[in-house]
Amino acid sequence: MATTPNREAPPDTFERDADVLVIGGGMAGAWAAAAAAAEGAAVVLVDKGYCGTSGVTAAAGPGHWWAPPDPPQARETAIRNRQAIAFGLGDPAWMYAVLDQTWRTLPTLGQHYRFPIDDRGQVNYRAVRGPEYMRALRALIEERGVTVLDHSPALELLARPDGTIGGAQGLQRQQANRPWRVRAGAVVLAAGGTSFLSHLLGARTNTGDGYLMAAEAGAELSGMEFTAAYTIAPERSTMTRTMSYAFATYYDADGREIDAPFGPDQTERIARALLAGPVTCSLHRLPADIQARLPTISPNVMLPFDRWGIDPYRQRFAVTLHTDGTIRGIGGVKVADRDCATTVPGLFVAGDNASRELVAGASSGGGNVNSAWALSSGTWAGRGAVAFARRAGGSATARLKPLGRAGLHPVASQGPVDVAALRAAVRSEMQPYDKNLFRSGDRLIRSRQALDAAWRLIADHAGGHDTNPLAARETAALIATARWSVTAALARDESRGMHRREDRPGLNPALGRRLLVSGFDDVWIRPDEALPGPGLHARELVA
Repeated sequence: MATTPNREAPPDTFERDADVLVIGGGMAGAWAAAAAAAEGAAVVLVDKGYCGTSGVTAAAGPGHWWAPPDPPQARETAIRNRQAIAFGLGDPAWMYAVLDQTWRTLPTLGQHYRFPIDDRGQVNYRAVRGPEYMRALRALIEERGVTVLDHSPALELLARPDGTIGGAQGLQRQQANRPWRVRAGAVVLAAGGTSFLSHLLGARTNTGDGYLMAAEAGAELSGMEFTAAYTIAPERSTMTRTMSYAFATYYDADGREIDAPFGPDQTERIARALLAGPVTCSLHRLPADIQARLPTISPNVMLPFDRWGIDPYRQRFAVTLHTDGTIRGIGGVKVADRDCATTVPGLFVAGDNASRELVAGASSGGGNVNSAWALSSGTWAGRGAVAFARRAGGSATARLKPLGRAGLHPVASQGPVDVAALRAAVRSEMQPYDKNLFRSGDRLIRSRQALDAAWRLIADHAGGHDTNPLAARETAALIATARWSVTAALARDESRGMHRREDRPGLNPALGRRLLVSGFDDVWIRPDEALPGPGLHARELVA
């Protein structure tokens, strides 16, 4: 691998100094910025889009994992139920911490968000409306003095001479791609996960950028095999709001009802039916009171049906499944400490950028656990970053070295790279049900080979003056994330939680531990501390 040169910022660069830099303006990033600013820190937040509208939360109706401390058995029950589907990979202490942090923190948004009153006359803190929630979070961080740089995607992290992370740099898209550079005492990565360019609502800008930047700094990822989450949606639509589908009835191409009751196996049964032919759906069983309230609860759910002239309560409509990837999956950067620090000093992670195995285990956290995790991990990461920045002291002004590689600096010769074709290659390996949902060793090997070839193209040739740096970096992040996911799925030689191997249908007790993956040209995987060892090179998994 060619070494990354020490590069000074171009003369027209927009520069800022901060105690803490937060990369990502979704739910986790906003809570991280709010927590850091509440500690008296100078905070800069950069977002690829507009903080308050970008990301999956702004297009959703997230419900938080919610259990008050009284009665005590409420939290005990919630943790016990989660442990039952964690398949040995969850940690009850982390689960309790998330429940407690969410219960204490979410109500503090009340000055900017009007929480509804339930039928018993009590404030309902658990469920929020995504657009209003994110608007309130933006108001909160602005009130606390956070500097927000919208439409300013980060391209790479910056490291001090001692290897600690001291900032990042990127582009301001609405300023003719003017470069920006933020020097900071510590960085929180909250740039979201990725659905591998599926049509998951709100996920268009989520391309796994945070994973790429963290790995370039030396961090490992965990839980990347748990990416086989899919969400039901009307065909030809991105409307992945699923509450109504708890009452859905599905039919195969011959009009026969599919045995797919609402529950953990429903997605698998629908996917198998879709592999055999078209599947249609009817919402005729949706209770009348929910039908009446749906336009208020989720006003955008009915928009596709209104455009098509379909009454989903009386007519059948075609459905599909959109990949959720790491968004409703579990994988992300390994969390090394309770303050959501990574193994790289000065670098913290939150939300979908961080592995959720500690709280979700091997089963998707869905909307509620994931939302509670985003709030809690964001809060912890923001505070942890402030503490680190204060310990770093004067080192925050040290000379900084950019860490970005693929998509910025070609290893071989700079040349034209068909970014659209490479993105299509990622989709073709990570979207199909028979590759990513119903896995097998031979199909995973073929997927890894295809992704390895895509990586060689982006790493060897993308970069230079003729390259769109944002498109190249997003594509590199997508390919890298897909390779880590496939490698981890191949190494987990069993079926556990949302990871299904048709050639290994049972649990393997020896694999009841987290698997860590890292590397670019050479991908490595090893068990977490439970079994110390040098790990395996990806090519050894074929043997």
